[in-house]
Amino acid sequence: MSSEYRAQSPLGQVVNEIEENAIALLLGLMTIITFINVVLRYGFNTGLIWGLEAVTFLFAWLVLFGVSYAVKITAHLGVDAIINLFSRPVRRIFALAAAVICIVYAGLLLKGAWDYWANFANLPQTTGRWFPTGLEEMKRTSYRGWYETVDIPFPEWLRWIQPIMNDGEDYEKIPRFIPYAMLPFGMALLLFRFCQAFARIWTGQSESLIVSHEAEDAVDEVAHLNREN
Repeated sequence: MSSEYRAQSPLGQVVNEIEENAIALLLGLMTIITFINVVLRYGFNTGLIWGLEAVTFLFAWLVLFGVSYAVKITAHLGVDAIINLFSRPVRRIFALAAAVICIVYAGLLLKGAWDYWANFANLPQTTGRWFPTGLEEMKRTSYRGWYETVDIPFPEWLRWIQPIMNDGEDYEKIPRFIPYAMLPFGMALLLFRFCQAFARIWTGQSESLIVSHEAEDAVDEVAHLNREN
């Protein structure tokens, strides 16, 4: 398994840049906020009240980005002991079937993520128990855009969203639809990566969705170095 990835299309390049830059930014923000909070707590007996909640949201975002990133670089772990008993053409069929199952699963996650986020974003949820069959009809009383986070203060430069999401009422904290927006975005990204993985297997560029024999290769390499010494 190699972590090197090269996008094959302009869309893939754009998504790849968004993904990698977002991961780097999230790691940096988590580190900075945590460091500042430690200094304030042990040096000045104070702290950022909103720091823990912010880092929690950032970590959740990082996990969601990381899931799709691991699909992209084929870093997810799996068991292939039984599959390797079969010939390569049969293994390819198994890999394609697994990719289709993952695509369906990611689609279900995307529906669930949208329906959960829509509840906070003044948007309609989807109809249908398993797969979306349409959008629910919403009434003004069903809007939930006024739900706020617990501690994260509302920045002044976002006041323009108040007439749109909160009937002009002031927010004291960041509304939940902002951090929760990562749920449908992350699931859409995961679905995109699984579709890419299916295409790679179909075209013969890859043989599996998982890491294969990386540990065995590492052991063999160490053993080879020991024999040379």
